[in-house]
Formats: sequence, structure tokens, C-alpha cells
Amino acid sequence: MHVAHLSLHDFRSYATVEVPLEAGVTSFIGRNGQGKTNLVEAIDYLSRLSSHRVATDAPLVRHGAEQAVVRAAVVKEGRTAVLEVELNPGRANRARVNKATLPRTRDLVGLVRTVIFSPEDLTLVKGDPSDRRRFLDDLLVLRTPRIAGLRADYDRVLKQRNSLLKTMLGARRARRDDEYAASTLAVWDEQLAQHGSELLAARVALVDDLRPYVGKAYEAVARGASREDAEIEYVPTVPTDTGDLVTAFTDAIAARRKGELDRGLTLVGPHRDELALTLAPAGTATEKLPVKGYASHGESWSFALALRLASYDLLRSDGDDPILILDDVFAELDTERRAQLAELVAGAEQVLVTAAVPADVPAALAGARYVVAGGEVTRDA
Repeated sequence: MHVAHLSLHDFRSYATVEVPLEAGVTSFIGRNGQGKTNLVEAIDYLSRLSSHRVATDAPLVRHGAEQAVVRAAVVKEGRTAVLEVELNPGRANRARVNKATLPRTRDLVGLVRTVIFSPEDLTLVKGDPSDRRRFLDDLLVLRTPRIAGLRADYDRVLKQRNSLLKTMLGARRARRDDEYAASTLAVWDEQLAQHGSELLAARVALVDDLRPYVGKAYEAVARGASREDAEIEYVPTVPTDTGDLVTAFTDAIAARRKGELDRGLTLVGPHRDELALTLAPAGTATEKLPVKGYASHGESWSFALALRLASYDLLRSDGDDPILILDDVFAELDTERRAQLAELVAGAEQVLVTAAVPADVPAALAGARYVVAGGEVTRDA
């Protein structure tokens, strides 16, 4: 799979730009603030309908414009399809394939697959649990696009349930009984357990599938490491060692009922779970410590790279070669890790690299090159 042409209209800094691409490696070279990351961000957005840099769509629309359009010709198994998304902040986005409007924008998810490496990846290790949950869910959606709908349903139920719990907390503080709210809560409990148990099962299965790839990738990028050194483990708020997750979820809600009513907040479910990352310190055969707080800067970077490489290998094992995006990542790595990463990804069907200067791009990733400056994207002869 590769992108053969990218068109942007009022996306980020570009009023309009057309960029022909090809399989293999393509580098976008330019100083910070010139728009090179905007190009690869657009391709990644087509894959997941979200940005790796911002939480909402509004910053993706060029200042002064009402909407942005990202369009790409994607080649897969010799066939070309034109994918397009229209970003409309404050209104519903629209998606098209070969000019035909899709019933739902999220139906576009997964038609093109990307794995992106960026400086923000360090938050996978050092950031909040929500960063690691998002990592899992994004990968889930790429493997199984229908999960996007499930996640949206879960988030909707969670929002409604939290609103109701806050209302009930206010009533308690005012010493009022609200029997209607109590009966309504039971309805939201049921829906939370139904959607939450399905999302939980999908995440647990994903972590089981991903685990061996993480160990293998860490061994490849960390100096002197073995594949047993790095571990990932899903830590749920609902017991998963039961044959009936819905019942287990319902029981867990009941067990935390008092705490939820006291705080006006849902305390059980995938939104509270964690992906635990542990690492054996150098020279230690068995002991493993949390990466966050114990690992060095270099070890943290190696673990973050291992998570991305593992994602890439897992998607490839599904029978599809995703597009690899290396966004200013080499500037963050030492010479050895640069070379190791470059060698590992050089064989991908398409690799898109951004860098401030040509010297940041390892020799193993020599290929087509564009210069990005002053809002212009020019092929470097």
C-alpha cells in the first residue's frame, strides 16, 4: 500500500498543494514551521480521522477558512482509490471514496493504514495512562475498523452516565431524593457494561497479540537488550479471568457504587484501565521495573520505538503493509538508534520522512526528496 498523490486544500498552512508520491522512501526537508509535518499529518489523518498533534479538528483548518480537504490517491494491490475527507469544524465532517460520499465519515478509517513515529511518542512511556489507552484504541481501529463505532458508543454512554452521577451527587448534597435518576442509572449501567466489556475484550486480545512483537522490537533497537527485557501488560478495572465479562463488569460497577455516588464519576471501565510497561534494568535477569519513572531517557525512547515497530509488524502480519511515517524522529535519536531504526524500516513499501536538514536522514533511507519552504513543496533534483 502506498500514497501516489496527495492534495490539500486549506489544511494547516496550505491554501492548496499537490504532491506526487511513489513507493519507497520520500523525505520532506525543511526548517521548523515550514509545513513539512503538515503533509504527513494529513496522510495519517486519513488513516485514523484524528491527528497525532492536536485533539480537535479546528487547528487543522487554515486560519480564515471554513473547511479543509485532504485527498489522496492510494494504491493497494495494483488498484488505485481516491480517498477524501472534508473537515468542517463545528459541523459534521464528510468522507468520500472515488467521489462517492460514505454514509458515515468513520467508514473511511482503515482504508489506508499508517504507523507514525514522532517526538510525541515519548508520551507513550512518560505520559498519562490516557496516552497509552489511545495508542491501543488507534491500533485496534486500524485492525478492526468497526471498533471506531464501539468506542464512540462507549464514550457516549460514559458521558451520559457521568452527567447523571453528577446530578445525583448534587441532589444528595441538597438532601433531595431523586428516584428517577436512580432508575435511569440502572439503564446506563447496563449499556456501559455491554459496550465496555466488548471494548475491554478487544484490548486484552490486542495486547496478547502485540506482546511478542514488542519484545522483538525492543531487542532490535536497544543496545545489548534481549526480547525478554521489555514487557507490556493490560491492567483492567474489571476482572477478565471470567467467562462472562458483562457480568463481571456489572459486578464491578456494583462494588464501586458508593465511591461513584460520592465522587459523581464513573470509576469502572476501559477509560480507567492502564497499559503497564515494564523493563528489566541493565544487568538484571529477572527483575522488571515500570518504564515510567525508572528507565533512562535512552531506554524510554527505545521502548517508545519498540511500541511503534511492534504496531507496524502486527499490521503487516494481518496481510497489509502500512505506510510508515517518520516525523522529525531522527533528530531525537543518537547515531546508533538512527541507524538501527532506518535499517528496520527501509524495506517498507512506503516510508515518509520529515527532517530539518538532509543530514538527519540516514543513508539507508535515501530516496526521493522534497524541499519544503515558504509554503512551497519542491522536488529536489
